[in-house]
Amino acid sequence: MKLFLLIGSIFAAVSILFGAFGAHFLKEKLSSDQLVIFEIATRYMMYHSFGLLIFGLLGYILTEEIISLPGIMMIVGIVIFSGSLYLVSLGGFKKFGMITPIGGVILIASWLTFAYNIYKLS
Repeated sequence: MKLFLLIGSIFAAVSILFGAFGAHFLKEKLSSDQLVIFEIATRYMMYHSFGLLIFGLLGYILTEEIISLPGIMMIVGIVIFSGSLYLVSLGGFKKFGMITPIGGVILIASWLTFAYNIYKLS
């Protein structure tokens, strides 16, 4: 699945860029609480970027039916979870914190959907 490889690679690069930006520029600008939130967003974006890369590679071995829905869910989950945390950490966007758990649930559901799809193979 070329799309998941592409998006996973881009998200991984962005998470490295944001991590460096946070460590070198935002460290002096944000409170310690805001910096922790920013780092969580970056960490989970990286973790799930690798998940997308795994799904993309498995897409060449397994059927598209097994990979498509979990991969799309993972993309949506990354955008909502990490995106809302980035906005909250940068200040002035605290209301976006209300949707962070939705992104987290979608990320969990993406892994469980993948597990269920693998289970159905046997």
